[in-house]
Amino acid sequence: MVTEMLKQAFNTISDGSNLIVHSDQGWQYQHKHYQKMLKDKGIIQSISRKGNCLDNAVMENLFGLLKTELLYLQDFDSLAQFRTEWEEYFDYYNNR
Repeated sequence: MVTEMLKQAFNTISDGSNLIVHSDQGWQYQHKHYQKMLKDKGIIQSISRKGNCLDNAVMENLFGLLKTELLYLQDFDSLAQFRTEWEEYFDYYNNR
């Protein structure tokens, strides 16, 4: 499931993009095949350390804000509508 998700994402991401993928320490994210797929695509893996909640505090905060400020406030009629709202939210979050 995880590698299939990566393959789908890779179709929209150019090589050497220097993107950062953040995850927890789940076994699937520690697997050598998964790590090699990221490395081959030029994606940096960020993985939280055991017992250190500060490693992923920024991402957890962002996801919490996203849910309370976007996801829970409305019902979406379609995936396209959600994507539009998501893009507008991130533009607001990052630029305003």
